[in-house]
Amino acid sequence: MRRMYKTVRCADGFSMSVQANGTAYCEPRTNGAQKYTEVEVGFPSETEPLLMEWAENPQQPTDSVYAWVPADRVTLVIAKHGGMVSGELPPGIPHLKAKQ
Repeated sequence: MRRMYKTVRCADGFSMSVQANGTAYCEPRTNGAQKYTEVEVGFPSETEPLLMEWAENPQQPTDSVYAWVPADRVTLVIAKHGGMVSGELPPGIPHLKAKQ
C-alpha cells in the first residue's frame, strides 16, 4: 500500500511535500522501505535555492516536483527554515523539530 506523508510545515511558514513510495521519485523506489536515501519533494511554498538543481520545472519552482532529492538536502532545507512544526517525513530523514 502506498503511503502519503503529510505536508511538512516549518517554523518560518515554509512548506513542502516530501514523499517516498513505489510511485515517487525516490530511492529505493518501493513502498515501506526502512530508510530512503533520496525522496520526492513537491510544490514548495516559495523558491528554495537548496532544491533548485532537482526541479523538473525550474521556471515555476513552487509548481514543480523535485525528483530524487538526497535525504540530507531535505534536512538542510528544514533546518534553514527553523525546523518542522507539523507534517511527516519518510524513514531516513531526521525530524528536526522547531524549538518551542
